[in-house]
Amino acid sequence: MPEMVTPGPVCNAERSIREAVCIHTSKIFDSCKDKDCIEDLRVYPTRGSQEAIDRATSVKAGCAELLYAYIDVEPVSFNRGCYTVDVRYFYRITADAFVGAARPVEISGLAVFDKRVVLFGSEGSAKVFTSTGTKCGPDPQGLPGTTAPTAVVEAVDPIILNLKLVDVCQCHPCECGCSEIPSAVAACFPEELMTSGDVHRLYVTLGQFSIIRLERDTQLLMPVYDYCMPEKECTCGHDDCKEDPCDLFRKVQFPVNEFFPPNCIDRKDSYQEVRSGCCR
Repeated sequence: MPEMVTPGPVCNAERSIREAVCIHTSKIFDSCKDKDCIEDLRVYPTRGSQEAIDRATSVKAGCAELLYAYIDVEPVSFNRGCYTVDVRYFYRITADAFVGAARPVEISGLAVFDKRVVLFGSEGSAKVFTSTGTKCGPDPQGLPGTTAPTAVVEAVDPIILNLKLVDVCQCHPCECGCSEIPSAVAACFPEELMTSGDVHRLYVTLGQFSIIRLERDTQLLMPVYDYCMPEKECTCGHDDCKEDPCDLFRKVQFPVNEFFPPNCIDRKDSYQEVRSGCCR
């Protein structure tokens, strides 16, 4: 049976490892990645955008921006150690509305998508107290932390796969309006969002990439190789080290493809290639 490693200098190991240290960090107990194709999400436009949509004959998709993600974690009663992670994504959708023969009108609105996953987050019953001060606590110390794991959602801005204009009479009769919009999300729009009184409605199909994980604070024993001393020197902090603009231009490669168009166009497969044409 191998000898248990304890914190302190390491003598009988590889020379590259100087010591073993105990650190406090967040350990990932479970995680998942997903590629969601979200079909026919209703877009709730601003008041000015809704006026343009009601008069529009067609629309052209612009881009989608992920504004906020609300996360809720709840234990699964029939499966110990597992938790449901409910995520509500809030998107800002921009597009062009074509009204007659005039120039297209830029429109924007909000779309909301709900997602649920089940992940293993282990169990813990210890009450955690810290000396970190709080403004509204009963004493200068922090209140005890919850025993539930922490959910972390990583997501990129989605890709608009389709955008369509639909008459209200063709909409689903049981569709309800959007409610409980966080104030921070509503502040991202210049006007109030319209949820009723419309003639035409927008529906968008999005492609969303995401990673969701459950973490818990824990103590881990880690090998230490050395201190993290930066090797790179800080340069160009003064006016005397500014590079000549002509010298900088000479280093730029000649744009051959701009003068001689390629014979074929590669199909866009990666996320970055698809998003490259989106507005920023």
